Amino acid sequence: MLKVENLSTSYKTIDGDVQVLQNLNFEIYENEIFGIAGESGCGKTTLLKVLYDIIDFPLQIEQGRVVLSGEKNGKPFSYESGRIRDAWWKHISYVPQAAQSVLNPITRLKSQFLDSIPEEDRKNETEEETLKRVADYLEELSLSKDLLDAFPFQLSGGMRQRVIIALATFMSPNVVLADEPTTALDVVVQRGILMMLMRLQRELKNTLVVVSHDMGVHYQVTTRMGIMYSGSFAELGRTDEIFEDPIHPYTQMLIGALPRVGDSRARVGIPGRPPALTDPPPGCRFAPRCPHAVKRCTEEIPEFREVRPGRFAACHFAGEGERDDTEAVGS
Repeated sequence: MLKVENLSTSYKTIDGDVQVLQNLNFEIYENEIFGIAGESGCGKTTLLKVLYDIIDFPLQIEQGRVVLSGEKNGKPFSYESGRIRDAWWKHISYVPQAAQSVLNPITRLKSQFLDSIPEEDRKNETEEETLKRVADYLEELSLSKDLLDAFPFQLSGGMRQRVIIALATFMSPNVVLADEPTTALDVVVQRGILMMLMRLQRELKNTLVVVSHDMGVHYQVTTRMGIMYSGSFAELGRTDEIFEDPIHPYTQMLIGALPRVGDSRARVGIPGRPPALTDPPPGCRFAPRCPHAVKRCTEEIPEFREVRPGRFAACHFAGEGERDDTEAVGS
């Protein structure tokens, strides 16, 4: 459904361009739930904006492209960076971070639903007929049709999030991008939102891309996932395989820090912090925090490659058995 080819992006600043995404190459498949995880500031939201073709100043694409392609109602389609906006709502939709703030607080929800449906997709309906379809869809999602007459400020945070998801999925898009869909919600509401997203994905048989820093969300929801670090993927593969046998040292430390039921051992966080994108270190960007880093790691950028069937990692030693730590940095 989505193919990312040699993608690099940057933000323009008064001090020059700051590169955020570096040489990304990966694919997201039809009818899967794909997760993107990583610490704050690693580029997750920027990647989602590029997938959705929100390339507005100061963000710019330095090289590469995104291709959205597939089939809907027996008709093939294909769009790439610069034209993906033409596919908004119909083939791809977006649930942005802090989605509660994207609704117009002084406009009734029915007007916001009508604005999201292109004229050519109204099927020569009257406004009342279109709103009847919207009301029926809300009831399918266990939401009251009376919400259409409400203003966003009259709804709770969890209800606004559900309405945003209903907006994003009403036209049955082939791809739904969800950026931190459970942020700022209590755990009970979070569970309801995740169950709603999973149910819609099963019923629509579309592709769902979920961005979250919460590894627990990925474990429960996603089928494949990519672990981002400082603007690129450290590891990518099936979610269950990543949790059972992580390859990249960063992934190993992330999963090793997760609490487990019945395990009373103290958890150890990852020392240090991600590098500043304005002045990244040479070589592997995780090397300053990696307990296995050797001199080569500080000099050469590791290739993101397939090290096992369906498993990709950006580490010089991935798939090579035991590494030689005799030349470890600082030894």
